[in-house]
Amino acid sequence: MISMEVTVALQEAFETLPEVVPAELDRFRRHIDPAWVEEALVATGTATVRRRRLPAEEVLWLVIGMALMRNESLERVVEWLDLALPDGRGQPVAKSAITQARRRLGEDPVAYLFVITAAAWAIGSAARRPWRGLSLFGLDGTTLRVPDSADNWEAFGGQCGNGQRNGSAYPTVRLVGLMALRSHLLVALIFDAYRVGETTLAHDLWQELPDDSLLVVDRGFLVAHLLTAVERSGRNRHWLTRAKTTTRVRRIKRLAANDELVEIQLSSETRRRHPDLPEVWVARAIRYQRRGYRPATLLTSLVDPATYPTKEIVALYHERWELELGYDEIKTHMLDREEAIRSRTPAGVRQEIWGVALAYNLVRVEMERVADEAGVEPTRISFVNALSLIRYVWLISSTPPLAPGKIPSRLYDLRRKLKLLLLPERRSKRSYPRAVKIKMSNYNRKPPTGRGRK
Repeated sequence: MISMEVTVALQEAFETLPEVVPAELDRFRRHIDPAWVEEALVATGTATVRRRRLPAEEVLWLVIGMALMRNESLERVVEWLDLALPDGRGQPVAKSAITQARRRLGEDPVAYLFVITAAAWAIGSAARRPWRGLSLFGLDGTTLRVPDSADNWEAFGGQCGNGQRNGSAYPTVRLVGLMALRSHLLVALIFDAYRVGETTLAHDLWQELPDDSLLVVDRGFLVAHLLTAVERSGRNRHWLTRAKTTTRVRRIKRLAANDELVEIQLSSETRRRHPDLPEVWVARAIRYQRRGYRPATLLTSLVDPATYPTKEIVALYHERWELELGYDEIKTHMLDREEAIRSRTPAGVRQEIWGVALAYNLVRVEMERVADEAGVEPTRISFVNALSLIRYVWLISSTPPLAPGKIPSRLYDLRRKLKLLLLPERRSKRSYPRAVKIKMSNYNRKPPTGRGRK
């Protein structure tokens, strides 16, 4: 609950500025309609019945604040976001009360709120930046390390070790995300124990794709029953991926140089497991080679060469990397490359992951608004600087000693720093082949303790 005096002072300050400051706190919070919060709490049976120091509505913002203020304690997050209700004595909220409030809230309202907001933000964002009438999405997996506790090891597990240098040092969660490629907004997210494969998790995400869309995935997702489900589950839904070295195709028709209509040949075992697959799985195969790289073959359901030109498809496939950049923004910058989740219990981990996804989308929504105001693509706005400015405004607007008269000068200073948000145009001919930068340590691996893996 933002202080009324601070809110009024902020509004008055912005009226004196000729330009809009992108990280203004009240506007940042207004991205989430209060009705969505109420719907999430009611739908999951978590609405606060009696007034508590930290009611459910405020705890939702606490979970989001935990992701945005990664290096701050929960008590400081509560204080800076002004979430605690007054108790008449001015006493701060105890750490135990914060833990109990998070436990009462659970993960369902946070997950529900993410689903509501993602549907409102990401689908529309992709539709506003289409390619030849198709909204562009990417899908891929990643992992997050979580604190080393016996409960987390049991719930999530990790990579199995067969030597001193192999195996997970921490419990690990596997995630698969669906993202609007040209704005980096998360459309959907699903996660489970490390032992669950990416393609298994991805099975439940195809239905999140809207009609008139194109899904770009890496070759790990070249799985017949998954990609055919993309085509069958809606109207004008397509996929694009790279062929594996083991992929077998038979040419049906030559469309142009290095461009063919092919049949992807499936094994008898695949057909036995998935009898509903089409008798002939037809796709388009485009062979190309970028300077400094090996020849590659793209496979896609975009079979019409007149509507979907070859060179554009080749360039489009490499937009898949935007999803990797999005994961890097979350793990490297928002979470500071640490053990990304604080919670030592599986329920807390799941709640926190949904909070991270919500916080990331909130930052990205604000960046998209700045991009629209500047007349550039959202990928031209610096995530690192936008996140820093948002954190800065949250802090200055909630610090008690700040006099209202000083707020306009602080905001004017932010406005002058908006040039930090705009990135130069990308250089398309830059090449960064994958390589190991740091070799494995020569030290022996630390043995598991009684608090860790059993």
